[in-house]
Amino acid sequence: MTSHTYRALFRTPEFTPLFLISSAHIAAQTVGGLALGTLVFRMTDSPLLSAVSMFGPSLAQVLGATFLLSAADRLPPRATMAGIALAFAAATALLAVPGLPVWALFAVVLAQGVIASVGGGVRWGLLNEILAGDGGDGGNSGYLLGRSVFNMMSGIMQITGYATGGVLVALLSPRPSLLLAAALYAAAAAGALGGLTARPPRSSGRPSVKATWRTNAVLWSSRPRRHVYLALWVPNGLVVGCESLYVSYAPHAAGTLFACAALGMLAGDIAVGRLLPPRLRARLGVPLLALLAAPYLAFALRPPLPVAAALVAVASVGFGASLVQQQRLMALTPGELAGHALGLHSAGMLTMQGAAAALAGTVAQLTSPATAMTAMAAASLAATLALTAAGRRGAEDGGLLPRSGPARTTAG
Repeated sequence: MTSHTYRALFRTPEFTPLFLISSAHIAAQTVGGLALGTLVFRMTDSPLLSAVSMFGPSLAQVLGATFLLSAADRLPPRATMAGIALAFAAATALLAVPGLPVWALFAVVLAQGVIASVGGGVRWGLLNEILAGDGGDGGNSGYLLGRSVFNMMSGIMQITGYATGGVLVALLSPRPSLLLAAALYAAAAAGALGGLTARPPRSSGRPSVKATWRTNAVLWSSRPRRHVYLALWVPNGLVVGCESLYVSYAPHAAGTLFACAALGMLAGDIAVGRLLPPRLRARLGVPLLALLAAPYLAFALRPPLPVAAALVAVASVGFGASLVQQQRLMALTPGELAGHALGLHSAGMLTMQGAAAALAGTVAQLTSPATAMTAMAAASLAATLALTAAGRRGAEDGGLLPRSGPARTTAG
């Protein structure tokens, strides 16, 4: 890419099909997730089970990161993305079957989590490959801008999906929303088969547990990369624990809170990905992580819905920190490991989100959703401070900010 603009992105071959496929996937996730969380809450009246039904499947990502992640660079992207979307379509349609017991619902969504652990690496590795205009430097500004566009799309699809899902749940029942999600997954599969080129795998060799462990060890061996991974996983995940309690905090308006969170995330991604100059952007990684958690401390006062919605929107601007950290990660990672590195980021982040949702649900079960949200926010702030302090003892930028050059390391 010679000009890093939104128009240039959409002129890049295969960017638009990948964008549309991912849009359908995110819309399906949001519509189906809200429907499932509402269905489980109505069946059980449990904040814990509702939270875990929406975010707990992410815990299964740890299995994929441990055993399957080498597939992200060793399988053909088009066929893999289509196969994953079809598997999600079938599983989501199964969730809509009337009379399915709660344990069966959880078995299905945990299986989805294992499958999804490969999907993140395949998708973001392909994006990195599509936008690598200078010999595969996935850490360049083209990838940052492209990922920014995808994050903005995610925000718009979440706003639309949660609004649509909220209306369907309120007027009908959760099951029609689940069927709509299944149809959107099927559309994503069709888009992958019809819109993407049949590219070869980025790395040779067969996917295996041994290859996954070996590459994970290489990626984790670099101290700067470790700090970036932890900054991507921990503060973010703990705040998602707050989000997992929206259904139990406001059972009849959870879609509003989710939509406001998506709106704030959209604003943060636009600011970080497009509006801020690179030098200022690099300095905002840690402040944005702090912003991500701080507004949730006010939930200790149990704010009414309008105030809660405003707090959620402001906090979610802080998700823009992930763009800064992802650029740093790509600058520290060899191009042939980009898919695996991004897959490890995605799997670790979602695993932490699932663990935080389970923890937040447990605290809410014992106290209240508002108390649990406050506690998770305080933990996120503490994690950000600890990571920054620990990193700065050995690195000028705390290991959380991108360097100006394309330095790469494979060992620490």
